[in-house]
Amino acid sequence: MEHVRLAGSLVERFREADAAVGADELCDAAMTVHTRLSAWASKARVSRNLEATLQTTLADLANQAAWLAIDAERRPKARPYLNDAITRARISDNPREEVRALACLSLLTREGQPTESVHCAEAALRACQGWSTPRLRTLLRLRMAHAYANLGDASGFNREMAVAFREFDRGPHEDDLPFLQFVTSHELTGIQGLAFLALNRPARAVKSLAVSSTTRTEHRRNRVLSTVRLAEAEYRLGDVNRAARTALRVLPEVKQLNSGRTTRNLAQVGAHLSRENTAATRDFVDAYRAEFGP
Repeated sequence: MEHVRLAGSLVERFREADAAVGADELCDAAMTVHTRLSAWASKARVSRNLEATLQTTLADLANQAAWLAIDAERRPKARPYLNDAITRARISDNPREEVRALACLSLLTREGQPTESVHCAEAALRACQGWSTPRLRTLLRLRMAHAYANLGDASGFNREMAVAFREFDRGPHEDDLPFLQFVTSHELTGIQGLAFLALNRPARAVKSLAVSSTTRTEHRRNRVLSTVRLAEAEYRLGDVNRAARTALRVLPEVKQLNSGRTTRNLAQVGAHLSRENTAATRDFVDAYRAEFGP
């Protein structure tokens, strides 16, 4: 039990470090811990109560490893961990870990397979009926809203986004799951901005992402990522100089992070700005190349 509790405590450490600096250097560590504990669990003879706790801990670790893989831009590695989390959650009769895995699976698939993303969020909502909290329902509605935006379904996006805001306004709850700490006003406006981008509404995206990028949050990586996406929205709006200034402002923080997802998004912005020829865009491109290379 002592070893199981130790492994469980690592999940919170991974979560805190990820929020501060990103997942690149944490991903391998989480996967290693999960592999070692899984190998031990397959051979150990333990009581029925400890078996359930062990399976829940492994599900928690698998969910965390999957999330870290997504942020580290190692997305193909995420799905096997989510499948493992769902299996272990079923074995230990822990619907909370199953719902968390489905929510993460909705995130994983929302770009390339938005219909599956909607289905995963809907399945999570069904699975948590009777015990869900407003923050959990907020997250699942946000997942659905963004997926609908990627499908080009503006009415679906508007409907789910409205529900997400209503649920969020009901406030936190003592039964909120620990991983829901990132579901803040910053997350709502950030997802709203990304969805407006997917719906090709850059002006609305700029408005939402500007709020998200300046909202105080303990999740530094999320704030930096919102600022990068703000630069993208400004570029798509046609304001290349403003986009370049925003990207230049956030460049040092991106360099300090270890988030492959954030770095990739900034590289995409850089590729757009490199095709422009203004003083502001040249300043950014020069600074970007000095930090990340050509």
